[in-house]
Amino acid sequence: MTRALTILAPIVLASTLAAQAPTTPQARDTATSPAQLKIAIDTLGKFDAAVRTSAARAVRRSPAAQAVPALMAAAASHPDGYVRFRALVLLSGFNDPRAREIMSNALDDPNDRLRTVAYAYFEHNVERGMSARLLKALDKEDGEFVRPALTRALAAYGDEPAVQTALSALVMRGQDLYRSAVIEALGDYHAAYALTPIGTVARLDGPLQEDAILAIGKIGDKRALEVLQGLQKSASRVRQPAVAASICLLGFNCTSHQKFIVDTMNFAIKNIGFQDLLRAGSRALGTLAASGRQDAAAILLDVGIPTRDPARSPIALAFGSVALRNTPMTITVLASRPDLRDAALVLRDAFDMLEEDYEEERFFATVRRSYWAAPVGSPDRKVADALIQALEF
Repeated sequence: MTRALTILAPIVLASTLAAQAPTTPQARDTATSPAQLKIAIDTLGKFDAAVRTSAARAVRRSPAAQAVPALMAAAASHPDGYVRFRALVLLSGFNDPRAREIMSNALDDPNDRLRTVAYAYFEHNVERGMSARLLKALDKEDGEFVRPALTRALAAYGDEPAVQTALSALVMRGQDLYRSAVIEALGDYHAAYALTPIGTVARLDGPLQEDAILAIGKIGDKRALEVLQGLQKSASRVRQPAVAASICLLGFNCTSHQKFIVDTMNFAIKNIGFQDLLRAGSRALGTLAASGRQDAAAILLDVGIPTRDPARSPIALAFGSVALRNTPMTITVLASRPDLRDAALVLRDAFDMLEEDYEEERFFATVRRSYWAAPVGSPDRKVADALIQALEF
């Protein structure tokens, strides 16, 4: 065999392996030969995105007894660093307790991508004693995508005083990129202990103001209402959707505030030149949806499905964030849609833009579990099938 054929062989074989599998999850019970599984894992690092997607799908549909040991070995020692990363992400979707040791080792790995996945794992798999290790990492971790994952992980340990002290200080210190991630995480984890510094940032016009305003609402402490009422008078027009969403999240006048956000979005869609207002409105409505307001999630789809770029992108991103933060509710909303395929395509657009590999894999795993748990022909199974088809996992 020539060198050219040697290079192409894994791609062809992996694509063939994936093509043999049906697009619904039944193939999870289909045995895969060790050679086929190795080829699929090796192909996770190929340049062609379609080939990588097919390879990942083939791995997900391998029986866990075969896939988990192979993914563990690849994550630990594969010569291709990107394959190690993708193997670790795929391993997380199998929810196998043996992944814990691999994730722990990855916290100290030189590969930035592996550390990012490991931090995300320990965000969602909280364990006693881990916070001390994460706090120690704050002194040296400064990767553009890695440090935000670290601070999100720490926010999950927010009942510990040392974590509260460290994260509260980071609201006011460091690069804006990292402060933004800290503020968002503190909001997501309802960190009332950080309300004072977040309120300080919310009062300041600048790139972090919207993050802080939304975090105040997500924290849910009604003492912050005074801050938000002041911002209704003083904040710029583009911040008003966030202010409205946060007042709603505090439990005040949700119907009128949500209507204001939707009206703002519709205005920005119909009038060229207001993309910043559309982004703000989409994010605000997405925040309401992620908090559990199904009507807000449905409106994102009602507005987003008929639109085209550039208007579609911020709406799709907002809905994608809802899907990752509140997957069960997203499935419920999708089950009520007569335009299910179009709604799934909005989510596909979002996932094409998002770079949250671990969170997306958790979403895939949840949808697959939903597929198997739902009776044949039920709305939940139809939703899961539509998502598997559209997102190709």
